[in-house]
Amino acid sequence: MNVPLSVGDFLARAEEQYGERVGVIDEPDQPAKALNTLSYGEIGQLARAQAAGLDELGVSFGERVAIVSQNCARLLASFFGVSGNGRILVPINFRLTAEEVAYIVEQLGSRVLLVDPELERSLNAVHCEHKFTLGESSDVALYKFGVEPTVWEPNEWATATINYTSGTTARPKGVKITHRNIWTNAMTFALHVGMSDRDVYLHTLPMFHANGWGMPFAVTGLGAKHVVLRKVDGREILNRVAGHGVTIMCASPTVVNMILNAAAEWGGAIPGLNRVRIIVAGVPPPTKTIANVETVLGWEFIQIYGLTETSPLLTISRSRSEWDHLSADEWAIMLDRAGGAALGTKIRISTNGEVLAKSNAVMDGYWDQPEATNSVIDDGWFRTGDGGTLDQEGYLTISDRLKDVIISGSENVTSIEVEDVLFSHPAVSEAAVIGVPHEKWGETVKAFVVLAPGAEVSEEDLVSYCREHLAGFKTPTTIEIRDELARTATGKLQKFKLRQDYWVGKERPTNSNRGPLSHGG
Repeated sequence: MNVPLSVGDFLARAEEQYGERVGVIDEPDQPAKALNTLSYGEIGQLARAQAAGLDELGVSFGERVAIVSQNCARLLASFFGVSGNGRILVPINFRLTAEEVAYIVEQLGSRVLLVDPELERSLNAVHCEHKFTLGESSDVALYKFGVEPTVWEPNEWATATINYTSGTTARPKGVKITHRNIWTNAMTFALHVGMSDRDVYLHTLPMFHANGWGMPFAVTGLGAKHVVLRKVDGREILNRVAGHGVTIMCASPTVVNMILNAAAEWGGAIPGLNRVRIIVAGVPPPTKTIANVETVLGWEFIQIYGLTETSPLLTISRSRSEWDHLSADEWAIMLDRAGGAALGTKIRISTNGEVLAKSNAVMDGYWDQPEATNSVIDDGWFRTGDGGTLDQEGYLTISDRLKDVIISGSENVTSIEVEDVLFSHPAVSEAAVIGVPHEKWGETVKAFVVLAPGAEVSEEDLVSYCREHLAGFKTPTTIEIRDELARTATGKLQKFKLRQDYWVGKERPTNSNRGPLSHGG
């Protein structure tokens, strides 16, 4: 028997088995009227009403509905009201400019655009056939309660969402994620982190980013509770953990550091002790951060690796019984690896060091960019663009984005290794390392750091500290202290912005790590 997998399956199960249970607690502090507390039965009604509203607007199955919003219950429900009813949801990064949003809307031919009230003025110049500001007015226009929507016959190979790459490079690409991709990712993710209907999930991660890593679907399908957080703040996260009994959340290392900083000033027992699992991805976090999650917060640290193009889960690193005897520092070193392949995923390393993946969660391709698709899906393997190694346990360690490898003379320097040393200095809160032009060596190491609150240290002292812990060719030639570093909405460093001023009119050094990559063991 072959029953097509569909995004709608998750909400259908929640509504059937947990219809009276609280499904979502909306963010109370938002510019639109909050939807407050909704049961899964009410979320189901909302999704059907939205589908009926799209019918009335003449939006056919397969057409695109874009939404630019911070986390809110309306966005959460749209995953089911739009994608679950045969249209394609396009969750857009709310930090993009009007020009960037317009590019996405126009490239996709989106017929509907939903905009967060906070962005109404800044996105005023973005045009779309049906444009609404989220809130009571859009509710009237889009939610047709009591009207049965046109039935969509599920097709697991159909595109469910289009998610644009996060902008660590210049022009984003539209990643086509199918119903099958979403199903595979959500259920595999839930299995590996041990999710159940007793969990309470806090949306610290933007829902637009790789569909909130698939958590809107997994949490819903298991009948667990969603707690919506609109804006990330360390102390507010601890407040929500305490107030709602939160048991699980996803975050970038930047957000983890925000929580740790808030915990230092909390004044009492940290909420969530021995209860909260925090799932971290984005960049490999410093081992100091990993150890502090265990020793300071008393939470379980889980690291995953993946990309928007892989829905995103590829590997997972979670504590094992074999490690129970290890010290916090030893345990942190084990968890600092990206982890072993998730169920149903195969990982291997090309002859030139690139991480290759094969999985049912890998995208269908880039929207209207077949050449770009063919450049990353080769002979049945997805090319991640990341350099890495596999150890004897089959665990993956990410060395660097291939484009971020610094070639100084004939030596390769991974920026992650240098950043980890800088993070180990007590005065450093954030660090980013790039290669800049050097007359003799072609490229040399430069670092940018943000200091911890109240900390004082000179750039020269930080260079000396690195020299004590790194080989000479890996030690930054210069270190610049800044107030902040350019990041995406999900906390990823935008190193291309740091590099661009230094490489105008120049060509970066190349070696086999930056050339065409052949597949290998």
